[in-house]
Amino acid sequence: MKKVLTIALALSTAVASAQTLRVGMAYDAGGKADKSFNQSAYEGSQRAAKALGVQVKDFEPSDPSQVIQGIRSFAKEGFDLTIGVGFANNASITQVAKENPDLAFGLIDDVSPGKNVASLVFSEEQGSYLVGYLAAMNSSTGVVGFIGGMDVPLIHKFQAGYEAGVKAANPKAKIIAQYVGTTPDAWNNPGKAKEIAASMRGRGADIIFAAAGGSGGGLVDYVKQTQCLKASQLPAGVKFTSDNFKNVPKSASYKTACAGNTRPMFFIGVDSNQNYLGDFDKNPATLNHGLTSMMKRVDNAVYALISDVKANKFKGGERRFGLKENGVGYAMDEYNRALIPTAQVVKVEAVKAKIISGAIKVPNK
Repeated sequence: MKKVLTIALALSTAVASAQTLRVGMAYDAGGKADKSFNQSAYEGSQRAAKALGVQVKDFEPSDPSQVIQGIRSFAKEGFDLTIGVGFANNASITQVAKENPDLAFGLIDDVSPGKNVASLVFSEEQGSYLVGYLAAMNSSTGVVGFIGGMDVPLIHKFQAGYEAGVKAANPKAKIIAQYVGTTPDAWNNPGKAKEIAASMRGRGADIIFAAAGGSGGGLVDYVKQTQCLKASQLPAGVKFTSDNFKNVPKSASYKTACAGNTRPMFFIGVDSNQNYLGDFDKNPATLNHGLTSMMKRVDNAVYALISDVKANKFKGGERRFGLKENGVGYAMDEYNRALIPTAQVVKVEAVKAKIISGAIKVPNK
């Protein structure tokens, strides 16, 4: 059976190479413009379209129950590769792959039992450890937050890594964690995320990491609205212990809103590089409110899979992307270079090397 499957896949890919390779992308809740997970997958597919000359067609369901129809339509049209973006698409991808053993399929963020499905999974906890380390080094209160989207094992990996990184850098730090919800709607509920961010700030959190898909926009909005913490508003038992950003130039609006004994508030982005979202005055030279982003390189994974199909090298089974494979990481760019000094980057890079070597074991739940 394995041999027949391999020959069938090789034949279908060989035929495709003579024509234009066609790739179908079935997106998760939140859609391809969520500035996060789905968008990263979309960007990887678009890079492949330009660099490899493949044809890409998108399917964005308005309801999760529609996903299998979209995936099935790609298969019915004989698409060479169909990728399900997100663990919620596992059942649909697995079912349609079983119905079409001569076609290639990809699944992001979960493992399918299908022999003709390449399952692309990530070591999210490793990248989350690094941004947690940065959060702890830069928190002025010693209190940081974590907002998860849907309360599922995948997001528990982000939380576990983040908390371990925070504690490694500052064992006395306090971490507040809360989830948006327990259904797929949790990925696209910025209003709820904004409420959670407000409650965390009320408890003294000045840096909050959201692994919540489109809901993360609510955190960004809240940080934009508040900009800082004021000493007079800190809860009992919480006080300012550092002032790392004292010398970073501030915008006029920040100086007005945050006069007196205050400290800036930051979000940590996720999946895509979201640092730019913290540039509220459209001037990278002034204080940015995106401390960094936990990069989950879904774009690299999608591009790698499409490249394999194009090169006749498709293989089903699990493929993991961690720090070593450039599958996860933290973002440094013109928006946060003034926030994170070279000395901190050196420390984080040393930690990263230890995770890659196995000297540091990062928990994933």
